[in-house]
Formats: sequence, C-alpha cells, structure tokens
Amino acid sequence: MSEQWFWARRPRPAAATRLVCLPYAGGAAAVYRAWGQLAPSHVEVCPVELPGRGVRMGEEPYRRLTPLVRALADALEPLLDRPYALFGHSMGGLLAFELARLLRRRGRPGPSHLFVSAAPAPDRRHEPTVHDASDAEVKAHLRALNGTPPEVLENEELMALALPIIRADFAVLETYEFIDEPPLDTPLTVFGGTADRTVRPAELAGWRDHATTVDLRMLPGDHFFIDELAPELIRLITARVTPARYPGW
Repeated sequence: MSEQWFWARRPRPAAATRLVCLPYAGGAAAVYRAWGQLAPSHVEVCPVELPGRGVRMGEEPYRRLTPLVRALADALEPLLDRPYALFGHSMGGLLAFELARLLRRRGRPGPSHLFVSAAPAPDRRHEPTVHDASDAEVKAHLRALNGTPPEVLENEELMALALPIIRADFAVLETYEFIDEPPLDTPLTVFGGTADRTVRPAELAGWRDHATTVDLRMLPGDHFFIDELAPELIRLITARVTPARYPGW
C-alpha cells in the first residue's frame, strides 16, 4: 500500500505536477514538512516516509538499495497518473536516480525532471565504512556531516532510537554497487553546497555521464544546505517543473 510511504502528502487535485521527495540518511518525511506550504498551488509535494522512522518507526528498515528501490517503485504506482518529478538529498539523491532507472526498465512513465542534491555521481562514490562501526565512530561521522544537532548527539535516549536507522541507511549506501546503463533522457539538475566537505566538485560533475541533459547548480552552505535554503530550492525546482503554458505563469 502506498499510503504508508506517502502519509505526509497533502493531495492537491488540481495540481499540474507532483514532486516526490526522498530523504537523506537518517531522515524522515518531516524533512520536507515546510515544502508543501512553500510550493505553489500547481505543485503537489509528496514526501516519502521510509520504513523505520516517523510514523513507520515500528517497521524494519531496509539495509540494501535494490529491494528498497523496488518497494519505492511499487508504492509510486498510484501517483503515476500525472506528471511528476523526483527530488532526493544525499542518500535520497541516489535513491531517486535508481528509482528513475528502475521505472525505465519497467516501462513505466518516467519523471519529468530529476533533482539530485548533495549526492556524488553513482560511479564516483567513496563511502566510508560506518554502518558496522562503533557508536562513537558513527556519532563522530554524523558530527562531521553537521546535520545532527549537538543536543541530539548527546542525548543517549534519542540516539538509541536513531542509531539503528542511521546504520541501516549507511548500509544501503555502503553496499551499493553501480551497474552501468544508458544515460537517462530525463533532464537532471544537480545541487551542491559550496562549503560541502563531504561531496567533492568532481563527484558532482560526474552526474553529466548519467543523463543527456544535466545542469549543475552550486548553492551556499555545507552538506545540509537543504535545511536553510528550502525557499530557494522550491523556487528553482518550480521553475523547472512548471509547464510552459501553465495559467498565471
């Protein structure tokens, strides 16, 4: 059932397009809580809730990318009745890319646009081995990424809940094996942070090998610029998914 994957979606029956948003490692649908309010009325924001977090806390998280992407493709089926775009930040960017490729292999409608944010190209990934490291090492890695508030990292009860999810997501990334396929025909926009020390410019530029049309946009901020630049991201995304003759634009 797709409802559990898209429980945070606020349907807009008159929307011209949907924006399916995939979270970063350890993230939940709540990452995109404000996006539905920021987006114009003709864009329906559909945040994805992965198993093991948010309202799906009691479910077992995925630890491998292939079965996760298959489940995502199945869940997306009811939403393929109108144009849609995919947006993914960090781990979500890799999921969005592989989801678009799987839908192509299945002969299903592809996204009108693919947005990848703070994610290295799939064949240029250099993942540290974190998913089976000690708790202290995992926390140190999270601290270096600068996406987890210090008060959360220092809260033992919160981290006891969060670490299994984070380890599962890191396992998804660290066990990923890229398989070469023809570039996507879907236009691809890649967002990067000018102060991101974890995703290098060459790793972002590598996306040019994986779609026939690629636009690279650098934005101010570190790896988690998404948290500060939501209005700007929505503006840039909307400009690319709005039909040329949409009323009022």
